[in-house]
Amino acid sequence: MLPYLAAAIAIFGIPIIYIAVRYRECRKFMAGATFATGGMQLYFYLANIPIPLVGTNAIQTPELSGVRGTIHIFICLICLYFGWFFRRRTDHRK
Repeated sequence: MLPYLAAAIAIFGIPIIYIAVRYRECRKFMAGATFATGGMQLYFYLANIPIPLVGTNAIQTPELSGVRGTIHIFICLICLYFGWFFRRRTDHRK
């Protein structure tokens, strides 16, 4: 399972990070998306709900949901700051 997860991160994660660094609108979208997923994961943790993984016999434990939720909320805060509040300084001496 770990090689599949590493491949998925490489295939999907790296291009998304590249786009998010270059485009402010993507960071705004990612702030909302990570807030929603982080909130769901934290809810599953607090309600002690195990999540079955589709197509496998594996189950995501509530403790793992708590870790994932915390990471997503942290990423949400980063995307929120750089997407909505941070502005690049531009040089007006052209």
